[in-house]
Amino acid sequence: MSVTERALELAMAAAQAAADKKAQDIVIIDVADQLYITDAFVIASASNERQVIAIVDAIEEALLNLPEKAKPVRREGERQGRWVLLDYVDIVVHIQHAEEREFYALDKLWKDCPTMPFVDRDLADAEAQ
Repeated sequence: MSVTERALELAMAAAQAAADKKAQDIVIIDVADQLYITDAFVIASASNERQVIAIVDAIEEALLNLPEKAKPVRREGERQGRWVLLDYVDIVVHIQHAEEREFYALDKLWKDCPTMPFVDRDLADAEAQ
């Protein structure tokens, strides 16, 4: 089994929204073969709690503005602003403070799963010029 087109659309939109708010180390992990409950994880870091919340807000707005709107069925961690989880069923978004990202090391936990390439559109545009 592989990531569905819908999950890919959501993951790419979430990753781009995170990049637009200067998130760091954005990774999309294909967990479809390992988990029944979701197809992909989007993981990104922020340097402070305020940036974590700004990234979360940008992702929610971006996914609501898709032609087929998406709203999270569950949100966790927003009050502390250290690790916010947005569950869209097809994807799960993890926005973590850089310290939490290093400590919990989700990337290493899921290292056996393939990652999906993501290139920030602003970087791609800058390189094309």
